[in-house]
Amino acid sequence: MAKAKEWISGRNPVYEVLQARRRHVFRLLVAEGVEKKGRISQIIRLAAKINIQAERVPRQRMASMGENPQGVALQTNHYPYSTLHDILKEPQKRGEPLFMLLLDVLQDPQNLGTLLRTAEVVGIHGVVIPANRAAGVTPAVVHASSGASEHLLVAQGNLSQAITAIKDAGGWVIGLEGSPEAQPVHQVRLDGPLALAVGSEGSGLRALTRKSCDTLISLPMRGQIESLNAAVAGSVALYLALNARQKRRQEN
Repeated sequence: MAKAKEWISGRNPVYEVLQARRRHVFRLLVAEGVEKKGRISQIIRLAAKINIQAERVPRQRMASMGENPQGVALQTNHYPYSTLHDILKEPQKRGEPLFMLLLDVLQDPQNLGTLLRTAEVVGIHGVVIPANRAAGVTPAVVHASSGASEHLLVAQGNLSQAITAIKDAGGWVIGLEGSPEAQPVHQVRLDGPLALAVGSEGSGLRALTRKSCDTLISLPMRGQIESLNAAVAGSVALYLALNARQKRRQEN
Protein backbone atom coordinates (compact mmCIF):
# COMPACT_ATOMS: atom_id res chain seq x y z
CA MET A 1 0.00 0.00 0.00
CA ALA A 2 1.34 3.44 -0.95
CA LYS A 3 2.18 5.74 1.96
CA ALA A 4 -0.07 8.77 2.44
CA LYS A 5 1.83 11.92 1.58
CA GLU A 6 1.70 15.62 2.42
CA TRP A 7 3.71 18.76 1.72
CA ILE A 8 5.56 20.64 4.46
CA SER A 9 6.57 24.17 3.45
CA GLY A 10 8.61 26.98 4.96
CA ARG A 11 12.34 27.05 5.62
CA ASN A 12 12.35 26.30 9.34
CA PRO A 13 9.62 23.62 9.20
CA VAL A 14 11.35 21.83 6.30
CA TYR A 15 14.73 22.09 8.01
CA GLU A 16 13.39 20.64 11.29
CA VAL A 17 11.65 17.76 9.51
CA LEU A 18 14.97 16.83 7.92
CA GLN A 19 16.86 17.33 11.18
CA ALA A 20 14.47 15.17 13.21
CA ARG A 21 14.58 12.32 10.66
CA ARG A 22 11.29 10.87 11.92
CA ARG A 23 9.48 10.94 8.57
CA HIS A 24 9.92 9.32 5.20
CA VAL A 25 10.92 11.99 2.68
CA PHE A 26 9.93 11.68 -0.98
CA ARG A 27 10.71 14.99 -2.73
CA LEU A 28 12.26 18.41 -2.11
CA LEU A 29 11.16 21.39 -4.19
CA VAL A 30 13.03 24.69 -4.26
CA ALA A 31 11.70 27.68 -6.16
CA GLU A 32 13.67 29.00 -9.11
CA GLY A 33 15.68 32.07 -8.19
CA VAL A 34 16.04 31.14 -4.53
CA GLU A 35 19.72 31.36 -3.65
CA LYS A 36 21.49 28.31 -2.34
CA LYS A 37 22.67 29.85 0.90
CA GLY A 38 21.74 29.99 4.58
CA ARG A 39 18.83 27.77 5.55
CA ILE A 40 18.24 26.69 1.94
CA SER A 41 21.82 25.44 1.67
CA GLN A 42 21.40 23.50 4.93
CA ILE A 43 18.13 21.97 3.71
CA ILE A 44 19.66 20.83 0.41
CA ARG A 45 22.62 19.34 2.26
CA LEU A 46 20.44 17.44 4.74
CA ALA A 47 18.24 16.11 1.94
CA ALA A 48 21.26 14.94 -0.02
CA LYS A 49 22.34 12.84 2.98
CA ILE A 50 19.18 10.74 2.52
CA ASN A 51 19.54 10.67 -1.28
CA ILE A 52 16.90 13.31 -1.99
CA GLN A 53 17.96 15.84 -4.63
CA ALA A 54 16.40 19.30 -4.76
CA GLU A 55 14.12 19.93 -7.73
CA ARG A 56 13.92 23.50 -9.03
CA VAL A 57 10.34 24.55 -9.84
CA PRO A 58 8.66 27.82 -10.93
CA ARG A 59 7.77 30.20 -8.11
CA GLN A 60 4.11 30.09 -9.18
CA ARG A 61 3.95 26.39 -8.38
CA MET A 62 5.42 26.98 -4.94
CA ALA A 63 2.61 29.41 -4.11
CA SER A 64 0.18 26.48 -3.84
CA MET A 65 2.32 24.62 -1.31
CA GLY A 66 0.94 26.31 1.79
CA GLU A 67 0.96 29.63 3.60
CA ASN A 68 4.22 31.52 3.08
CA PRO A 69 6.28 28.59 1.72
CA GLN A 70 9.44 30.75 1.52
CA GLY A 71 10.54 29.03 -1.67
CA VAL A 72 10.83 25.49 -0.33
CA ALA A 73 8.55 22.46 0.15
CA LEU A 74 9.16 18.90 1.27
CA GLN A 75 6.93 15.93 0.47
CA THR A 76 6.74 13.47 3.38
CA ASN A 77 4.49 10.88 4.96
CA HIS A 78 1.98 12.02 7.56
CA TYR A 79 3.03 13.06 11.06
CA PRO A 80 4.38 10.12 13.11
CA TYR A 81 2.30 10.11 16.29
CA SER A 82 3.70 8.51 19.43
CA THR A 83 1.89 6.62 22.18
CA LEU A 84 1.11 7.60 25.74
CA HIS A 85 3.26 4.68 26.86
CA ASP A 86 6.26 6.17 25.01
CA ILE A 87 5.66 9.58 26.58
CA LEU A 88 5.45 8.17 30.10
CA LYS A 89 8.87 6.56 29.65
CA GLU A 90 10.54 9.89 28.81
CA PRO A 91 10.90 11.27 32.37
CA GLN A 92 12.97 8.27 33.45
CA LYS A 93 15.11 8.51 30.31
CA ARG A 94 15.88 12.15 31.05
CA GLY A 95 16.08 11.80 34.83
CA GLU A 96 13.38 14.43 35.34
CA PRO A 97 9.95 14.65 37.00
CA LEU A 98 7.08 14.14 34.57
CA PHE A 99 6.22 17.21 32.47
CA MET A 100 3.33 16.83 30.02
CA LEU A 101 0.82 18.94 28.14
CA LEU A 102 -2.80 17.87 27.59
CA LEU A 103 -4.81 19.79 24.99
CA ASP A 104 -8.57 19.45 25.41
CA VAL A 105 -10.18 19.82 21.95
CA LEU A 106 -8.04 22.70 20.74
CA GLN A 107 -9.27 23.37 17.21
CA ASP A 108 -7.25 26.24 15.78
CA PRO A 109 -4.08 25.07 13.95
CA GLN A 110 -2.26 28.29 14.81
CA ASN A 111 -2.96 27.86 18.52
CA LEU A 112 -1.93 24.21 18.42
CA GLY A 113 1.27 25.10 16.58
CA THR A 114 2.10 27.86 19.04
CA LEU A 115 1.62 25.56 22.03
CA LEU A 116 3.68 22.79 20.45
CA ARG A 117 6.48 25.27 19.83
CA THR A 118 6.40 26.42 23.46
CA ALA A 119 6.14 22.81 24.68
CA GLU A 120 9.27 21.82 22.79
CA VAL A 121 11.24 24.83 24.02
CA VAL A 122 10.39 24.26 27.70
CA GLY A 123 11.27 20.56 27.52
CA ILE A 124 7.84 18.91 27.67
CA HIS A 125 8.11 15.11 27.65
CA GLY A 126 5.05 14.72 25.47
CA VAL A 127 1.68 16.11 24.41
CA VAL A 128 -1.68 14.34 24.30
CA ILE A 129 -4.47 15.54 22.02
CA PRO A 130 -7.91 14.01 21.42
CA ALA A 131 -8.26 11.79 18.37
CA ASN A 132 -11.58 13.39 17.40
CA ARG A 133 -13.04 16.89 17.12
CA ALA A 134 -9.65 18.52 17.62
CA ALA A 135 -6.85 19.80 15.42
CA GLY A 136 -4.21 17.22 14.56
CA VAL A 137 -0.60 17.79 13.53
CA THR A 138 -1.21 18.89 9.95
CA PRO A 139 1.24 20.75 7.68
CA ALA A 140 -0.38 24.02 8.84
CA VAL A 141 0.37 23.09 12.45
CA VAL A 142 3.95 22.11 11.59
CA HIS A 143 4.33 25.52 9.93
CA ALA A 144 2.79 27.34 12.90
CA SER A 145 5.14 25.51 15.28
CA SER A 146 8.12 26.45 13.09
CA GLY A 147 8.92 22.75 12.92
CA ALA A 148 9.03 22.21 16.69
CA SER A 149 6.36 19.51 16.32
CA GLU A 150 8.96 17.27 14.65
CA HIS A 151 10.99 17.02 17.86
CA LEU A 152 8.02 16.31 20.15
CA LEU A 153 6.24 13.15 21.19
CA VAL A 154 2.57 13.79 20.42
CA ALA A 155 -0.05 11.13 21.12
CA GLN A 156 -3.69 11.06 20.04
CA GLY A 157 -6.14 9.42 22.40
CA ASN A 158 -8.81 9.60 25.07
CA LEU A 159 -7.90 12.39 27.49
CA SER A 160 -9.73 10.84 30.43
CA GLN A 161 -7.81 7.60 30.02
CA ALA A 162 -4.57 9.55 29.64
CA ILE A 163 -5.24 11.41 32.89
CA THR A 164 -5.82 8.12 34.72
CA ALA A 165 -2.52 6.76 33.37
CA ILE A 166 -0.68 9.94 34.36
CA LYS A 167 -2.02 9.72 37.92
CA ASP A 168 -1.10 6.04 38.09
CA ALA A 169 2.44 7.10 37.11
CA GLY A 170 2.56 9.49 40.06
CA GLY A 171 1.78 12.71 38.18
CA TRP A 172 -0.56 15.54 39.11
CA VAL A 173 -2.94 16.93 36.52
CA ILE A 174 -3.38 20.68 36.70
CA GLY A 175 -6.10 22.37 34.65
CA LEU A 176 -5.71 25.92 33.38
CA GLU A 177 -8.84 28.06 33.38
CA GLY A 178 -10.31 31.28 34.66
CA SER A 179 -13.21 29.91 36.72
CA PRO A 180 -13.87 31.01 40.34
CA GLU A 181 -12.86 27.50 41.48
CA ALA A 182 -9.34 27.92 40.07
CA GLN A 183 -6.54 28.86 42.47
CA PRO A 184 -4.12 31.68 41.60
CA VAL A 185 -1.15 30.08 39.91
CA HIS A 186 1.33 31.39 42.50
CA GLN A 187 -0.45 29.34 45.20
CA VAL A 188 0.10 26.00 43.43
CA ARG A 189 3.37 24.07 43.25
CA LEU A 190 4.46 23.47 39.66
CA ASP A 191 7.85 21.88 40.29
CA GLY A 192 6.78 18.24 40.69
CA PRO A 193 5.60 15.60 38.23
CA LEU A 194 2.72 17.24 36.42
CA ALA A 195 0.58 17.42 33.31
CA LEU A 196 -0.89 20.80 32.37
CA ALA A 197 -4.34 20.63 30.77
CA VAL A 198 -5.37 23.49 28.47
CA GLY A 199 -8.91 23.79 27.14
CA SER A 200 -10.38 24.79 23.81
CA GLU A 201 -10.48 28.34 22.48
CA GLY A 202 -14.17 28.90 23.18
CA SER A 203 -15.39 26.77 26.07
CA GLY A 204 -12.19 25.87 27.89
CA LEU A 205 -11.85 22.50 29.59
CA ARG A 206 -14.66 20.01 29.11
CA ALA A 207 -16.57 19.01 32.25
CA LEU A 208 -15.05 15.52 32.47
CA THR A 209 -11.52 16.85 31.99
CA ARG A 210 -12.08 19.56 34.60
CA LYS A 211 -13.45 17.01 37.07
CA SER A 212 -10.47 14.72 36.46
CA CYS A 213 -7.90 17.42 37.27
CA ASP A 214 -6.29 17.36 40.71
CA THR A 215 -6.44 21.13 40.87
CA LEU A 216 -7.28 24.13 38.69
CA ILE A 217 -5.11 27.22 38.29
CA SER A 218 -5.72 30.68 36.89
CA LEU A 219 -3.34 33.35 35.67
CA PRO A 220 -3.44 36.86 37.19
CA MET A 221 -5.40 39.38 35.09
CA ARG A 222 -4.97 43.09 35.74
CA GLY A 223 -6.12 44.58 32.43
CA GLN A 224 -9.52 45.28 30.94
CA ILE A 225 -10.00 42.14 28.85
CA GLU A 226 -11.37 39.01 30.51
CA SER A 227 -8.95 36.35 29.35
CA LEU A 228 -5.92 35.39 27.29
CA ASN A 229 -5.87 33.43 24.06
CA ALA A 230 -5.59 29.67 24.80
CA ALA A 231 -2.15 29.44 23.22
CA VAL A 232 -0.81 32.47 25.08
CA ALA A 233 -2.26 31.38 28.44
CA GLY A 234 -0.93 27.85 27.98
CA SER A 235 2.51 29.17 27.02
CA VAL A 236 2.67 31.43 30.07
CA ALA A 237 1.71 28.54 32.37
CA LEU A 238 4.31 26.26 30.77
CA TYR A 239 7.02 28.85 31.39
CA LEU A 240 5.93 29.29 34.99
CA ALA A 241 6.21 25.52 35.43
CA LEU A 242 9.64 25.49 33.77
CA ASN A 243 10.81 28.27 36.06
CA ALA A 244 9.59 26.39 39.15
CA ARG A 245 11.30 23.19 38.01
CA GLN A 246 14.60 24.96 37.32
CA LYS A 247 14.48 26.69 40.70
CA ARG A 248 13.93 23.36 42.45
CA ARG A 249 16.81 21.77 40.51
CA GLN A 250 19.14 24.59 41.59
CA GLU A 251 18.12 24.18 45.23
CA ASN A 252 18.74 20.41 45.26
